[in-house]
Amino acid sequence: MEQDILIENQRAQAILRELLRDGNISVEQMAKIFAVSPSSIRRDLRELEKAGLLRRTHGGAVLVEPNLYEPFRHVSSFNEQEQRSAAEKRRIGWAAAEMIADGEIVSIGAGTTTTQVARGIRHRKNITVVTNAVNIAMELSHRSDLKIFMAGGFLSSDWFALVGAAAIQSISEMFVDKIFIGVDGIHPQHGLTTNYPDQAAIHRQMLKQARYRVIVADHRKLNVTGTTLICPLSEIHLLITDKGASKDALAPFQNKGIKIQRV
Repeated sequence: MEQDILIENQRAQAILRELLRDGNISVEQMAKIFAVSPSSIRRDLRELEKAGLLRRTHGGAVLVEPNLYEPFRHVSSFNEQEQRSAAEKRRIGWAAAEMIADGEIVSIGAGTTTTQVARGIRHRKNITVVTNAVNIAMELSHRSDLKIFMAGGFLSSDWFALVGAAAIQSISEMFVDKIFIGVDGIHPQHGLTTNYPDQAAIHRQMLKQARYRVIVADHRKLNVTGTTLICPLSEIHLLITDKGASKDALAPFQNKGIKIQRV
């Protein structure tokens, strides 16, 4: 496949990482970063566009917005959340995706920030993704070199999430290297919470199956408590958040021994 050959190009990979982090890039900017001619960058962008990984613009490129679940664009709860802190979520997702090594098995829970994690690995190889999110599975489905394991269960249509006893049972059969989940709130005393009890139940099971547990949450979620407990803070290894999170807001989490990455 042309795309498989393309992603062996190290400079193209690096350009794509810059794009995943920032959402858009310019030819001039990339030429300076990589110390090559603008024509070389334009050639890389043409090849990346042929592979469906970006869309060229005048003087640069932007990310391709997935349309695999276009019929569901009117699901307002998902769309509204996706647009809130969109740039921050994109950077958080990029940082999380950079943690995933080729050959790993990872869990990605349902949600808008975790969707950005999935978008950060669309161009990668030899990764197995375990998810209860229908939209994440659809966005990754066109890559034959990524393995997707989906939970069973009932569909929670507002969040494209599969939930319930069957989902929990299927997830319990897989052990993973890393998990990435989003939350409605993360609090030093109350732990990780969500406003969706069914989501809490499957996230608890997914966390049990993971060797390394990562929370992806923008600064709006800090020191917030949702209605349903997912797990205590002590069960988490890393919090990835954005630079809008102040040192004062993060200090209580650091005091609890949580490693924090601000992007």
